[in-house]
Amino acid sequence: MRNYIVAAIIGISFIIAAWIAGNAFKYKSTTTEVITVTGSAEREFVSDLIVWSGTYSRKSMDLKAAYASLKADESRIRSYLQGKGIPESEVVFSSVDINREFQVRYDNQGNQSSSEFTGYNLSQKVKVESKNVDKVEVLSREITELIEAGIEFNSSAPSYYYTKLSELKIDLLSKASADARTRAESIADNSESSLGGVRKATMGVFQITARNSNEDYSYGGAFNTSSKHKTATITVRTEFGVR
Repeated sequence: MRNYIVAAIIGISFIIAAWIAGNAFKYKSTTTEVITVTGSAEREFVSDLIVWSGTYSRKSMDLKAAYASLKADESRIRSYLQGKGIPESEVVFSSVDINREFQVRYDNQGNQSSSEFTGYNLSQKVKVESKNVDKVEVLSREITELIEAGIEFNSSAPSYYYTKLSELKIDLLSKASADARTRAESIADNSESSLGGVRKATMGVFQITARNSNEDYSYGGAFNTSSKHKTATITVRTEFGVR
C-alpha cells in the first residue's frame, strides 16, 4: 500500500510540475509578443518673441574723446528707437568695450620690427527683445537710417523665439502617442491579434525647423532661430503588448 501511495504522490507531483512549467512557458511566450512603433506629430507656429541687436563704435587717439562720441551715439540711438515705438524696457545697452589698436611693422625677414599706437577703438552693443515681432522686424531693416545719420552701426539678423514651447511640446507628445497607438492597432488588426497595454514609451528628439525648408534634422534636436514661421516635430517610440 505504501508503494502505491508513494507512486501516486510522485505522479501528482509530476502533473503539478508540468502544469506550472506549461503556464510559465505560456506566460513567457505572451510577454515576448510585442509591437514596437514610432508615432509622430508636427505643428506649424509663428514666433512670438524677437531678439535683434547691433553694435556701434568710435575711434580716437584720445580715450575721453572716443568715449564722449560713443555716449553721444548711444543717446541718439535711444531717441531713434523711442521714435520707432520701441519702449525703453525692451532696450538694453551693454557696457563699453575698449581696445587699444596698433599698427605692426615687419622687416624683410618677416619679423616684427616695431608697432605704432593708432588709437582707442570703443564699441558698444544694443539689444532689443520684444513680443512686437513685426515692428522690430521692420526696424531691423530700416536701421540704415542710423548709418546715414553718421553712426557706424552694424546690425545683426533678428532671432525668433516662441515663449510657449512647453505647452507646444506637451500637445505634440499627446498627438504622437495617439499616432503610435493608431499604427500599432493597424498592425495588430492585420495580424489577427488584439493590442494590449503599453509596455514602454520613449520620447524622441524634439525638432524646430523653418517652415517649408529643407533644413536638416540633427541628432540632438534642431532649434531654428532665423525664421519667424516654424514647424515643430516630435516622435514617440512605443512598445505595446499583443494578445
